[in-house]
Amino acid sequence: MKNDTPKDELQAFIDEQKALHHNFADGYDEGYRNFRIGVLLKQARLNAGMSQVEVAMKLKTHKSAISRIENHAEDVKLSTLSHYAEALGKKLDISIH
Repeated sequence: MKNDTPKDELQAFIDEQKALHHNFADGYDEGYRNFRIGVLLKQARLNAGMSQVEVAMKLKTHKSAISRIENHAEDVKLSTLSHYAEALGKKLDISIH
């Protein structure tokens, strides 16, 4: 009986592709970092009990801009991230590991 979960199978595939294709590894890791930023922003917004519309109003922009920030975070300026955090009543904290 197979005990692999879909997550285990996916991770095995990703690891295999990274080993076989250097470009895949670079692209995947960069994409994951960008995706993670968007997920963190969305989670912070939800934890603050705010909608995208409410954040947009505080930032004097449109809901579509907030959606782009949360879903395509690869091109977000540091100042935008800082303003986003402020709109949630938070502070931006950056660390380098």
